[in-house]
Amino acid sequence: MRKLRLGMVGGGQGAFIGGVHRMAARLDGQWELVAGALSSDPERARVSGEELGLDPARIYASYEDMAKAEAARADGIDAVAIVTPNHLHAGPAIAFLNAGIHVICDKPLASNMEMAEDIARAVHESGKLFILTHNYTGYPLIQQAREMISRGDLGELRLVHVNYVQDWLTEPVRNKQAEWRADPARAGAAGCLGDIGTHAFHLASYVTGLKTEKLAADLDAFVPGRLVDDNAHVMLRLEGGAKGMLWASQVAPGHENGLSLQVYGSKGGLLWSQENPNQMQFTPFGAPTQILTRGGAGQTDAGARRLRVPPGHPEGYLEGFATLYCDAAALIRHVDQGVVLPDGVHVPDIKDGLEGMRFVSACIASNMADSAWTSLYSARQTTSATIYRPDFQ
Repeated sequence: MRKLRLGMVGGGQGAFIGGVHRMAARLDGQWELVAGALSSDPERARVSGEELGLDPARIYASYEDMAKAEAARADGIDAVAIVTPNHLHAGPAIAFLNAGIHVICDKPLASNMEMAEDIARAVHESGKLFILTHNYTGYPLIQQAREMISRGDLGELRLVHVNYVQDWLTEPVRNKQAEWRADPARAGAAGCLGDIGTHAFHLASYVTGLKTEKLAADLDAFVPGRLVDDNAHVMLRLEGGAKGMLWASQVAPGHENGLSLQVYGSKGGLLWSQENPNQMQFTPFGAPTQILTRGGAGQTDAGARRLRVPPGHPEGYLEGFATLYCDAAALIRHVDQGVVLPDGVHVPDIKDGLEGMRFVSACIASNMADSAWTSLYSARQTTSATIYRPDFQ
């Protein structure tokens, strides 16, 4: 089978996440980057495309031109990766969906609920695939944890605790990556909450299979002058009576990328940390703790599905992204070419994106109501234009 043709919007010179997507897409030999609108600055877009070796005819000055031209080509792209700041997800996503091209989009879905719903409408009307890159779901031990919980190894779930803590915004930071994340016009009303809190929320939901019914959120902007949150404490009430806690922070010195998940049930508990992703603790109640390893003894079918190297050789961030790109390729081949879909393929989609935006909206609504318990499905879905500065008092 030929490699699938990938286009990219955003991700030009000075960008971080675009390079991650490109490396991940190449890892398993399923994709080839052939086109891009890599910057809103036409000159930077041109230079960025040349640096990546793109055909000059397929280096575009705007995503609108790219969507129209690629849809008209016999060898047009199979999918586009959107790796722009949050407020620039909706325009490109809708343009490519309307052009009949599948979309792979960085998280969160959008900068506000209205844009998210516009994307969802375009997905429904186009019938095309929309894949959201919550990359941590691609880690082998996360896949294994999900399978263990699903088959009842932990019994009835009672407690879910997820942290995603960093320290890089402890002081005012002036670089491209920090500036747009701290700008509500580009990031949306949520800062830390949207950037990494949505990852934590999705990971807990994905692994446990439980939906959040209500939450109570306490948001802070500790750095003077910051217009979006940089710390969030959120209590969760999950379906079936389970309770949860989520802490997301970008002002916690000593933490580089501290994503961790703890799940406890009537029969046992699990503990996993992204900074040591190839080990997971499993403790059956009344028995010694077991250290499960990626590819080691006791691995489940789900945990083994995307192993690329033997046990003891670490896999992590890039490979998690690559698993999403590999599964996205399988889905696209299935939809477009009739290729049989392998077992176990699962990627975050538009429903996951909308759920993440409901989480953000409910957190902001709760915080503005003095951390009142708020339903994800009845919270006032306020636009970013009216809540640039949440009430942190």
